[in-house]
Amino acid sequence: MAKNTSLYFRIVEGRNLPAKDVSGTSDPYCIVKVDNEVVARTATVWKNLNPFWGEEYTLHLPMGFHTLSFYVMDEDTIGHDDVIGKISLSKDAIAAQSKGLDNWLNLTRVDPDEEVQGEIHLALELLRDAQRTSLRCHVIEARDLAPRDISGTSDPFARVLFNNHTAETSIIKKTRFPHWGELLELELEPGEATEGASLTLEVWDWDMVGKNDFLGKVEIPLACLLKTPLLEGWFRLLPLGNSEDDAGGKLGALRLKVRLVEDRILPSMYYQPLIDLLVESVISPAEVDDTTPLTMLEEVTTVESRQDVAMTLVKIYLGQGLVVPFLDYLNTREVNHTSDPNTLFRSNSLASKAMEQFMKAVGMLYLHEVLKPIVNRIFEEKKYVELDPCKIELNRTRRISFKGAVSEAEVRESSVELLQGYLASIMESIVGSVAQCPPVMRVAFKQLHKRVEEQFPEPENEDVKYLAISGFFFLRFFAPAILTPKLFHLRDHHADTRTSRTLLLLAKAVQSVGNLGLQLGHGKEQWMAPLHPVILRSVASVKDFLDKLIDIDHDNVSEVPQRAVFLPSVTVKEGYLHKRKAEGPQLLTRFTFKKRYFWLSSETLSYAKTPEWQVRSSIPIQRVCAVERVDENAFQQQHVMQVITQDSDGQLHTMYIQCKNVNELNQWLSAIRKASIYNERMLPSFHPGAHRGGKWTCCLQSDRAAQGCSRTHSAVTLGDWSDPLDPDAETQTIYKQLLQGRDKLRKKYLESVDAETAIDKEEKRLSPSLSPDAAGVERSRQFHERRQAAAARLLDVVMDLERAHLAFQRREREEAANHILSP
Repeated sequence: MAKNTSLYFRIVEGRNLPAKDVSGTSDPYCIVKVDNEVVARTATVWKNLNPFWGEEYTLHLPMGFHTLSFYVMDEDTIGHDDVIGKISLSKDAIAAQSKGLDNWLNLTRVDPDEEVQGEIHLALELLRDAQRTSLRCHVIEARDLAPRDISGTSDPFARVLFNNHTAETSIIKKTRFPHWGELLELELEPGEATEGASLTLEVWDWDMVGKNDFLGKVEIPLACLLKTPLLEGWFRLLPLGNSEDDAGGKLGALRLKVRLVEDRILPSMYYQPLIDLLVESVISPAEVDDTTPLTMLEEVTTVESRQDVAMTLVKIYLGQGLVVPFLDYLNTREVNHTSDPNTLFRSNSLASKAMEQFMKAVGMLYLHEVLKPIVNRIFEEKKYVELDPCKIELNRTRRISFKGAVSEAEVRESSVELLQGYLASIMESIVGSVAQCPPVMRVAFKQLHKRVEEQFPEPENEDVKYLAISGFFFLRFFAPAILTPKLFHLRDHHADTRTSRTLLLLAKAVQSVGNLGLQLGHGKEQWMAPLHPVILRSVASVKDFLDKLIDIDHDNVSEVPQRAVFLPSVTVKEGYLHKRKAEGPQLLTRFTFKKRYFWLSSETLSYAKTPEWQVRSSIPIQRVCAVERVDENAFQQQHVMQVITQDSDGQLHTMYIQCKNVNELNQWLSAIRKASIYNERMLPSFHPGAHRGGKWTCCLQSDRAAQGCSRTHSAVTLGDWSDPLDPDAETQTIYKQLLQGRDKLRKKYLESVDAETAIDKEEKRLSPSLSPDAAGVERSRQFHERRQAAAARLLDVVMDLERAHLAFQRREREEAANHILSP
């Protein structure tokens, strides 16, 4: 069984942070580490002791992890950033919260002796004969040690301690990946080798001046060696064990949301029956009111989990090539059960959430193409815009002028002109994007248009078929992206206060366009009236746009191919990076990185001097065998990654690329890993340094072909819209949801009422004012029997999957026990 670990965290806000600057404030941001590897950095909130971030991330960590840490930093323009405090959460503490953690947590002080990381490779042996007893410790190597020196490395040595006996290895200079290969032996006094005793191995960074720095320790009970004469393996280095001091809340607090999902994924064959039931629901649907696995799934889905379930279902049906029938099935039920057109898709039903997640899964590249130029322009111009008379601040608009400060009327006039220009650009870009919109998205909207038109054919409901599409397209897709561009990856940072207000006003205007201007003048925000003419002019062009959008032949559109959300020819990520030139002794390190424009698709990683450059160099994605970070000390540069490829002759080649910040680094690492996730020849280890001056800067080995000194992380990715489809993991998620609701389904469909009672209730629901005739009773009986049979089939499949999981877990326990017992 494969293991699948997903870690979701949201950094909501901070409060009562201490002032670090002379101005009496701080400029806080957060760094997030998983086992001491930086996985995220929030935006900086300037001059604020109660910052709001609202940034969320999902990490896929197949290897598992030990600790999740949040560091609050104060950004300084000169010198090093100050550490305000941290919060560390162990994996066990997160896993103990079944529904996830959502709390304010006090920041603790950062103690260098607690900031340890890495592992050490040891072989331990207890030697006993008639004359003597000794402990033999073979200290082989260590990896990923904490950097303690200004060079970004350490000078590590190891010390073995047992009672009053000690022995030390030699010091290895300037490395975080030392190879000792030394044998340390401690001769014990008679009676010292007792079960209650323990061996301690400490790793230290040697310093010529001052005291040595602690790098971590391992404690091994002697009882383990008494049972197993030879103990060998990698051991995680632990801190000294000082209790963390929260400083009584003096360092402030963070509000965090953290959730851990750990699954064991069965082989595909076990999920096929559930896939078959889900497929059957949409390819051969019976009557609209019939109960199917999809409708039963919605019944047991909570409001909190509905979005995750919707995204999972979208991915499952994308993988089956049935996403349009799936959406059509849900939308048809939703439309047919809606009597008032004004309430259509207004709830957070499974149909609404599925459409929302579908647009993100297949339309994000399209959204970027349409919105990015205008959003970038708004960020760059940073104009002061305000229409609300209660919020206009004249001092914000002051400029050096003989006329002095501007008036409120002038601010409004300037704001209207700017907003009209921005809104016109946005609408022009959207209504001119028919050809760029993904065909599968257009077909889904065409089906929705058809269902709404069938349900509401009256002339007075002429606009409903447009509102159904524009409600999703504008209100749930484009408007949220305009409001919060960072959450849609349109920008790397949150907008400042001024730009954020501009985006909010534009998002409101786009929502009004999506509502076809029907609510203009009815709300409280009458100060938006100057934009009403532009909004009303846009409505006509929007209707024309929607007519063209759904003018597509369904039969000639193939759905998104299995196991990929994006088409092979589509660029999933692009931008300027710095590529390292071939090694040249005449060049200083900082001059060896040259600016290049990179493109990533599911087939190639390409680069050229500029986006317009005709000649591109390309690397086939299928040749990628590792994508990893590079230690800072390798080139004395931050945020460098390496792409390791293998040619047809089996030779490895490494390309070094520098990103502008840690978030961009993580995004590129994740994107390339996703593109290469199904490659067969991935490396198990790599060198985080570079081979320079005849040796590796990380482990100091001279052989260029030496095996890597650190484990690869090729399956560690950031979760987002471009995640590859994984039908087994996605079906496991649906199974877990059904397992949680199994008792509710059994009680409702198989146990709660007998057939006669169910028939009576159903007949009254369908015809409350009529007495049931024989034909009606028979229809109700057949309906109940179909519903009961559908529930029984689904619950049988859930039970079979539960048995399979239990059988695999039992087999794993037996294999582990046999492994321990075998010599």
